[in-house]
Amino acid sequence: MDLGLKDKIALITGGSKGIGLETAIVLASEGAKVAIVARNEEALQAAAKRIKQTTGTDALVISADISVEAEVRGVVEQTVQHFGGLDILINNAGTSAANPFEEVSSESWYSDLDLKVLGAVHSSKAAVPHMRQRGGGSILNVTAIVGKAPSASSLPTSVSRAAGLALTKAMSKDLAKDNIRVNAVCIGLIRSDQIERKWKAVAPEQSWEEFASNPNHGIPLKRIGQTEEAAKVIVFLVSDAASYVTGTAVNIDGGTSPVL
Repeated sequence: MDLGLKDKIALITGGSKGIGLETAIVLASEGAKVAIVARNEEALQAAAKRIKQTTGTDALVISADISVEAEVRGVVEQTVQHFGGLDILINNAGTSAANPFEEVSSESWYSDLDLKVLGAVHSSKAAVPHMRQRGGGSILNVTAIVGKAPSASSLPTSVSRAAGLALTKAMSKDLAKDNIRVNAVCIGLIRSDQIERKWKAVAPEQSWEEFASNPNHGIPLKRIGQTEEAAKVIVFLVSDAASYVTGTAVNIDGGTSPVL
């Protein structure tokens, strides 16, 4: 299947590792031009090297703090100046902050919402005029399954992710007239630095395969997902193959979530 991504221009926040990096690799493999954004310059350069080695494509790397509106505008402008436009925005920047309600400080609430919600707001607002000039585009918000079904001790992440889902639906209604599609994915247990740290801390004697398939994870598909599995779903949703899909949120969780 031709995904229609050749020469499309994509900007990925949180693109230096994990799902963001794997998404950049898949996009570049499909012929897209990719810009990746993160705060850590060293991690960005390592990511760009991997993208080049894997796909033969040079990625644009931009060091910025997505929670700062002025920096976000600069990121979009730099991408447009470098590549000549913008077709795809993937709002992937975020952390997993999960604590009981009474243990979450006001500072933690503000920082989480600034990064995950307002970061997506600012980047999308800066990107939309450029997408409109090109006749349309696609925005993808990376959220988590706790945004649909919050669990105990999942704050502030579950609240900011729920806000991200509401943002996705509202934006999809407002931007459809400009042929700009807006969707989300809700991530479950996917292999990441955080999951690998947990593996090494609680079960260092196990191989990754043994840890990932532990029934205690409660995953119907009986294993933790791989980053490239999430990346492929994301790339499909931002591609022309999903041209009639907007305002939806897809679970990538091996069947874990109790809700659609």
